[in-house]
Amino acid sequence: MKVLVPVKRVVDSNIKPLVKSDGSGVEIGGVKMSMNPFDETAVEEAVRLKEQKIVSEIVVISIGEAKCQDTLRTAMAMGADRAILVTTDEPIESLGVAKIVQHFVQKERPNFVLMGKQASDDDTNAMGQILAAKLGWAQGTFISKLDINGDKALVVREVDDGQEVLELALPAILTTDLRLNEPRYASLPNIMKARKKPIDTVALADLGIDTAVRLEVKSVKESSSVRAGVIVNSVEELMDKLQNEAKVI
Repeated sequence: MKVLVPVKRVVDSNIKPLVKSDGSGVEIGGVKMSMNPFDETAVEEAVRLKEQKIVSEIVVISIGEAKCQDTLRTAMAMGADRAILVTTDEPIESLGVAKIVQHFVQKERPNFVLMGKQASDDDTNAMGQILAAKLGWAQGTFISKLDINGDKALVVREVDDGQEVLELALPAILTTDLRLNEPRYASLPNIMKARKKPIDTVALADLGIDTAVRLEVKSVKESSSVRAGVIVNSVEELMDKLQNEAKVI
């Protein structure tokens, strides 16, 4: 059984993002970058499935500049077998990413795609759903538990009012919540081994895929500071403020 895991290179989650002086976006020059945390969870789950002899091959794919090789090497140090890098210096929206991954799904023919539910930079939470629609595959999103049994996947989803359990027929698109697992740290020997694992590199321009940008970012600015909390002396006072000041009930 083969699994394809898309991974994205983003600003490290321990770094506070800064807005560019012209308000055109987030500053990434000279900033530490790492694998999107949700994708890291997906890689970890794929490796665990391989350790259980359920998955035989893990292929990771990333889209972006040449520096994305570092993210792919991290995934391979965790346990992925090989990697694909689609090189481009242009921003790609969720629809474009889905089209690219669709191309490689049709080429690689994985039994399922396992990916983070969203990226920590744009938070769109859309690519997995778009990919499932374009492929006509079943989808399980925001999963916090996964069991693969033959050609079936049993998933537990995090939803607004609790959890939902679904049984999906493979092939399927599965997007991971952070609750699914705790990703491992890659050991030094595995990091060294990852340097020798293959990365197939292809230029986006050579694929002939329409990835035209359809959204325009007008401006980016930091969110306003959080208002100070208020200490109340009774439940009655709390209810009064919720009803008459906040007007949320």
